[in-house]
Amino acid sequence: MSTLTKPNHIGRKISRIRELRDMKQEALAQALGTNQQAVSALENSETIDEQKLIEVAKALGVTVEAIKNFSEEGVINYFNTFNDSDNNFNHYNTCTFNPLDKLMETVEENKNLYERLLQAEKDKIEYLEKLLKGK
Repeated sequence: MSTLTKPNHIGRKISRIRELRDMKQEALAQALGTNQQAVSALENSETIDEQKLIEVAKALGVTVEAIKNFSEEGVINYFNTFNDSDNNFNHYNTCTFNPLDKLMETVEENKNLYERLLQAEKDKIEYLEKLLKGK
């Protein structure tokens, strides 16, 4: 039974939000300081007291209003907005450079730094050898 058939069934709304957040009942139970059976009973309850709802919302990382106003249709509409051609989301995810080129630039920089470090160490050894010969 979906939340569309019983829009005020808070327990089912909590269950769907938990599922959408890829959270198991055990994880929610741990966050609430209870056990899995209590969470199962909570998700089967049509109504929940306000204080418990606040705790559940915090554990799920959503607001109380998000739980109360949750609907499957709203979720579908939300995710469908990512597929609209009017959105420019894909524009922001497009690389304007070749990541492998950047990686190779970094490797070359590291190589140059190591060569400079090695040369500095050689110079230091040479200087110390001169000091020892002078004594």
